[in-house]
Amino acid sequence: MTIAHADDARVVVYSRPGCHLCETAEALVAVICAETGDTWARIDITDDADLTARFTDQVPVTFVDGTQHDFWRVDAVRLRGALERTS
Repeated sequence: MTIAHADDARVVVYSRPGCHLCETAEALVAVICAETGDTWARIDITDDADLTARFTDQVPVTFVDGTQHDFWRVDAVRLRGALERTS
């Protein structure tokens, strides 16, 4: 399933406030994207009822180039690999 990019970011993290896994994932995504020069964006699922219903039990959910990549945790090696393969 594909979801449109947020602000044309290559990596999108769907998260919610107060989620410790989300905070960890966002920090790791920020570091990797800074290293690779790729853009990323955070989407707060609590701002959208459809996103909340869809992702509430899976956050953080990570998308790369509009395609779901991971949920719950971000694997740095997998994320770097995905960014290299699709650049």
